[in-house]
Amino acid sequence: KNLETKLKIESWDEKPYREHDDGRKFTKADVVLGGDDQGIEKATMESLMYYAPDGTGTFLSFMEITGKIDGRRGSFVVEGRGTYDKTTAASDYRVVPGSGTGDLAGIDGEGSSRSTHDDYPHMPLSLRYDLG
Repeated sequence: KNLETKLKIESWDEKPYREHDDGRKFTKADVVLGGDDQGIEKATMESLMYYAPDGTGTFLSFMEITGKIDGRRGSFVVEGRGTYDKTTAASDYRVVPGSGTGDLAGIDGEGSSRSTHDDYPHMPLSLRYDLG
């Protein structure tokens, strides 16, 4: 099955933890996302990011999604890997095996997000999933 949604970015707290004179930097972002009208209640995401001197970046993230999918309530975690080209943040996600709780125990799947400044304050998310 497919879930196509846009989650609202409620807070984005990004802090550098290592910076170099040539402009390279490492940051950690703690992000809180609101729900949608399809049953997702909230999501929380932590990302570790590396920025090159030109402002492009690469990042890794974990996002816990809580709410209802197909009327089944619970939560699950996706791990993501992405890039930022100064225009688009592009991520690919996969459900962490065994991370489903409640009625979403056993969920499996993968997805993606392609987000530009025009999408802000929303983060589009596409997820192909199987509830087992």
